[in-house]
Amino acid sequence: MSVLIIADLQNGQLKKSNAEIISYGAAIAKQVNGSASVLVLGNCSDNLANLGAWGATNVYQVADAALSEVNPSLYISAIESVINQIDASIIIFSNNPTSKAVAPGLSARLEAGLVSGASALPELVNGFTVKKTVFSGKAFADVNILTAKKIIILNPNSVNIPYTAVESKISTITVSLPASSRKVTAVNKIEGEIPLTEAEVVVSGGRGLKGPENWGVLLDLAKVLKAGTACSRPVGDAHWRPHHEHVGQTGIQIAPNLYIALGISGAIQHLAGVNRSKVIVVINKDPEAPFFKAADYGIVGDLFEVVPKLTAAIQELHAAG
Repeated sequence: MSVLIIADLQNGQLKKSNAEIISYGAAIAKQVNGSASVLVLGNCSDNLANLGAWGATNVYQVADAALSEVNPSLYISAIESVINQIDASIIIFSNNPTSKAVAPGLSARLEAGLVSGASALPELVNGFTVKKTVFSGKAFADVNILTAKKIIILNPNSVNIPYTAVESKISTITVSLPASSRKVTAVNKIEGEIPLTEAEVVVSGGRGLKGPENWGVLLDLAKVLKAGTACSRPVGDAHWRPHHEHVGQTGIQIAPNLYIALGISGAIQHLAGVNRSKVIVVINKDPEAPFFKAADYGIVGDLFEVVPKLTAAIQELHAAG
């Protein structure tokens, strides 16, 4: 079986999630005695040969200007064409807005079984069974894909597979794109911030900060940690912070290595968006805050006293080298 991994790009650059999805796809290829290939849609300013560091033996690029911006119908057609040309059986996406827009349509086009939210390598003892998260990450389900073509959407930061470097063969592949009924008329990009889906460390604030005028306490900590900044839904709804920083079930779902929550009670809707974080630190003066039950580390105290001391301590560590 041939495995095709859809590269994750942003502004023509490879995102950090590619290391995980390519190593995941390469591990599956080894399981099924197949090969692992990566598909890059549109232009990319990065060196594609570097993808071999994560186990991709072949890298195919469709360098069509029409694919420079995400257009689901064109992406589906391009991916389907490449799948047919290289006879790929297993297609891997990273769990992000692009895959959510593209993978279901591709599944219908290929009549392929799809598992979204995968969190482990497939089990091949009794078929092709993929473990995935359900109920907003509170439980797991094992799904057996019975179709010849299989699509997997991998949750970020969910598997830890060692990289096996190989030499990649880079090829340009041509596809015939149909006329699209959709047209991208504008793209609004957030500049100068660490994207939450890419941030390894995220500092998030809730109503415990009492108002937007106090957000400097959080921003100072985020700066010394080189972290992304986020907020709970009530903060976004109150316009203390922009809505693109809202994390939770109805906002962005993230999986950083470290998530620090300041003044957030930890309602179940918020936890649903951050519970895949590897380490959760909660700072809250309410010892009964639900977030403490999900935290790896917790500090019961006034964040306006605790956080400045934490920021100063981190600055001292940096200064000491």
